[in-house]
Amino acid sequence: MATIIRAAEWTLGPETAQGAPRGALYEAECTTCADGSGAEEGTRVPAEVWALKHTGENPTHRNFRAVITSFWAVSPAASNPYSGEGQ
Repeated sequence: MATIIRAAEWTLGPETAQGAPRGALYEAECTTCADGSGAEEGTRVPAEVWALKHTGENPTHRNFRAVITSFWAVSPAASNPYSGEGQ
């Protein structure tokens, strides 16, 4: 039997589960050759430095895609019937 909840409050916020990244992941990708910096948690500086070095080594590679990934979780509000269930 399925349960239908016509209206329930939910909250959206940063993912806080154990093992989840605590900050956004930052990386840069060269749009000329598709090489990438790799993802770094919490700071964009390593991706920026990588892009500058990559152009230094490949002077015609001057355009990059900045990829910023953050993780969210939806949780039931206190008034939600799912509040208090294992999450």
